[in-house]
Amino acid sequence: MSEFTPLRSVLYMPSSNERALEKAKSIACDGLILDLEDAVAPDAKPAARDAAAAAAASGEYGRRTVTIRVNGIGTQWHDDDIAAASQAGPAAIVVPKVNSAAEVHQLVAAMEKAGAPAHTKLWAMVETPIAILSALEIAQASDRLGAFVLGTNDLVKELYAEHVPGRAPILPSLHTALLAGRAAGIAVIDGVYNDVKDTEGFLAECEQGRQMGFDGKTLIHPGQVEGANTAFAPSAEAVEDARGLIEAFESAGSGVATYKHKMVENLHVESAQRTLQIHEAITALEG
Repeated sequence: MSEFTPLRSVLYMPSSNERALEKAKSIACDGLILDLEDAVAPDAKPAARDAAAAAAASGEYGRRTVTIRVNGIGTQWHDDDIAAASQAGPAAIVVPKVNSAAEVHQLVAAMEKAGAPAHTKLWAMVETPIAILSALEIAQASDRLGAFVLGTNDLVKELYAEHVPGRAPILPSLHTALLAGRAAGIAVIDGVYNDVKDTEGFLAECEQGRQMGFDGKTLIHPGQVEGANTAFAPSAEAVEDARGLIEAFESAGSGVATYKHKMVENLHVESAQRTLQIHEAITALEG
């Protein structure tokens, strides 16, 4: 199986805030999105760009997956953002509102022209109706595309929908993005939860995201990290069951295997192996 990178908790940090960039070095998140877009005022964007590039190139964030979110295609800052981020060589460049395979090709060409190293992936934010309807062609557009990041706030706005517990208005869109991401073999990261004081609601949405199949969740506050890390990690019971299931299957040889009174088939073994792969990757990250 290919190497697995945990992305349970991916925290947005404003790159215009020097203290935030410093604090991020000690936050137990799996990933960071050093933001040049929504969290940064227009007059602060050039300085934030320099700060994000320096941070991403510094090597001071340990095993965290460090990414930079640039301003979108067509904005006055986009070209300079892509150039600076590519040269800094983060794990990925996050681009808002990617709406087509053609835009993926355009972004990858710009990254390569600017000298982005091979390890720097493109993460496409999926946050518009056209992006959802084009999700599969976007996901399959380039080997450099490493993840979908759901922009659920923009999606709700674009649909004229409402934010409600359980997210019923956008569940079809979330499922479509997941289907496309899994078909293409890329990571899929859930959108943010807006009320940082509503711990119960946040944890419920994390649990929903895990059950649906997301790799993790984007976050807007360090206080949300622990909850996301726990929700998107296999529980101790799940790890124990995965080991027991695999052992039962291997012990049965060519016979019919059962574990806890349930028949075990190859598909169950593959799921158990993925559970152990995730558990081992998290253990290595936190070790």
